[in-house]
Amino acid sequence: MSELSHIDKNNNPTMVDVSDKVISKRTAVATSRVIFPDEIKKYFKNDELITKKGPVYHTAIIAGVMAAKKTHELIPFCHPIAIESCKINIKTNQQGHAEITCTVSLHHKTGVEMEALTGATVAALTVYDMCKALSHDMEITQTKLLSKTGGKSDINTQRPTS
Repeated sequence: MSELSHIDKNNNPTMVDVSDKVISKRTAVATSRVIFPDEIKKYFKNDELITKKGPVYHTAIIAGVMAAKKTHELIPFCHPIAIESCKINIKTNQQGHAEITCTVSLHHKTGVEMEALTGATVAALTVYDMCKALSHDMEITQTKLLSKTGGKSDINTQRPTS
């Protein structure tokens, strides 16, 4: 039998069977960063980026939440789940770049890592889309899972701030 969870005993792709798992609170936190060139930084007003397309961060928050809820439609074998909470936070760091954090939680038999990663990524893509008329010199970087709790094991990849 394969050690890969999405491959069955006949080497065919398959969804993981979670029917025997215990329901527990599951939470995941993911992040993504958008690096802005200087020509975009002049459009900031009170930690919001305002362009002709509208408020960039507010729009990206909505897009990220919508994407997290549709993760099962985008990624093969992700279980359709009823997310109980999805929060997107976008802040501008000291270098003037967007720091996006997506936190997703629910009580279920399966985790929400992919939903958190999808939410953070689509929020970053939305920032890029809304700013591309100003410059294409943006870069989306450091998309990663910061932590997950619940289920078989907890993971925390967050580095202490110095």
